Amino acid sequence: MDMEIKQGNRCFYLGDDEANAIAIIKYKVKSDDEIVANSTFVDPSLRGQNIARKLLDRLADYAREQGWKIEPTCSYVVRAFERYDAYDDVKA
Repeated sequence: MDMEIKQGNRCFYLGDDEANAIAIIKYKVKSDDEIVANSTFVDPSLRGQNIARKLLDRLADYAREQGWKIEPTCSYVVRAFERYDAYDDVKA
């Protein structure tokens, strides 16, 4: 199984392709400098391995590269933004 985080169409994922992802974090573009993290899914077989956090880390790095802020609407991202200060610089 490929555990490399790949970039898809407004998402980052694990798996063979975006349509059959075993873990995925999705976002939508809100404006030129802001995106909305609106969905995170991790297959039950991968839970407990910090996969969601790794996906969020990759999304946050991408937002930094693009000069974007992230508005969290996905419940996982909302909790992560509250819990970890590592995302303070990208939080909208």
